[in-house]
Amino acid sequence: MNDNRFFYDQNNGPADGQGGGSPEPSFRGDDRYLHPAECGDPRRLDSESFYSGGQRGGRRPKKEKSPFLTKKVAAVVLTLCIGASAVFGFGAGMMAGRGSAPTGAVQGSDTGVFQTSADAGNASGDLSVSEIAAKAQDSVVEITADVVQTNQFMQQVSGQAAGSGVIISEDGYIITNNHVVEGGTGFTVRTKDGTSYDATLVGRDPQTDLAVLKIEAAGLTPVTFGDSDAIAVGDTTVAIGNPLGTLGGTVTDGIVSATNREINLGNGTMNLIQTNAAINPGNSGGGLFNGQGELIGIVVAKSGGTNVEGLGYAIPVNDAKTVADELMKSGYVTGRISIGISVLNISDVQTAMNYGLSGTGVYVAQVTEGSAAEKLGIQAGDRLVSLDGKEITSPADLEEVIDGHSVGDTVEITIERGGRTASTEITFEEYVPSNS
Repeated sequence: MNDNRFFYDQNNGPADGQGGGSPEPSFRGDDRYLHPAECGDPRRLDSESFYSGGQRGGRRPKKEKSPFLTKKVAAVVLTLCIGASAVFGFGAGMMAGRGSAPTGAVQGSDTGVFQTSADAGNASGDLSVSEIAAKAQDSVVEITADVVQTNQFMQQVSGQAAGSGVIISEDGYIITNNHVVEGGTGFTVRTKDGTSYDATLVGRDPQTDLAVLKIEAAGLTPVTFGDSDAIAVGDTTVAIGNPLGTLGGTVTDGIVSATNREINLGNGTMNLIQTNAAINPGNSGGGLFNGQGELIGIVVAKSGGTNVEGLGYAIPVNDAKTVADELMKSGYVTGRISIGISVLNISDVQTAMNYGLSGTGVYVAQVTEGSAAEKLGIQAGDRLVSLDGKEITSPADLEEVIDGHSVGDTVEITIERGGRTASTEITFEEYVPSNS
């Protein structure tokens, strides 16, 4: 037993606030997750429920309504096999394409990702939409993923999900969204010429909602990268993708409506390109191009609602290229910090009561097996009081502390359980996703 375990009495074992044996709280299940007190099924708190046909179900809990169609819903279409049931959100995907490399693109020596050459974007005027489509369409692919979900009867059912992707190298590397491939057990990529390929997952990064897939092919047409830092409001945009999962190669156009728009899509705030080019479910992972037919963004989401139109978002390509290089090199983004917990923000008394908690605050929702947090004895249901001397009142506070440190740093952490607090030191570990 680790001497630094929270609330541990070496003589009597785990202790409660009065020094006696602590009973298992009703809100902490055997699966290491925090659950609502009145809920008996093992649904995860840190993921979204699935939706289809007006029915709710699946393994994931209902979340607060947002004015945005989140990454799961925004641009991916989920099509269940016969007998499959309710799913909320759309995930999993792949892609590929054939053709020769476009002029103005040079291959990076380390990873094979194509970079824009010095003269690739020096044309004085924009191309027409048809010219942009002709230049870029062969680099955009359709993705389908085999998925297994849990329906409203808690039964495991198989299905398929659809999305889009962009070819970034002649030999078959493809960039897409993490939420397109997340949960997928197998992937198929269909290129513009109708050829289908089996694909493998190279790596994914939930924090930036990006992933890289690989197909065994040669002579594909990689995209020409633009410079997302050089775009301005009013610039031409063209979106190419696979809306509804059945309309591959669809082209829509618009303008850059805003740059560096801060949008929270469920996994934290992201700085995105906003466009009024039509974005629909299935476009996730597809390309957003400028007036020269160069990739400036990876489509990620759209705003939803009966009174909302023309609000689509894309991850800036300069950010996406950096992540893609890391994924191709290591399978994950190196240097990311993990403390081995996921958290749940309880902001009102009613929600606290639903989970059998004593009050509001930031609570541990899950503890990663084998992590520093588990070794310290941190449990689901513990309240995170402070980290490195900073009071934690929201997940943003936690992110702020972590962002100010590096892997290997050791800081003080304070936890509250059953009205009793305890402090110890925790060392930041590197986050390595399970697929790596």
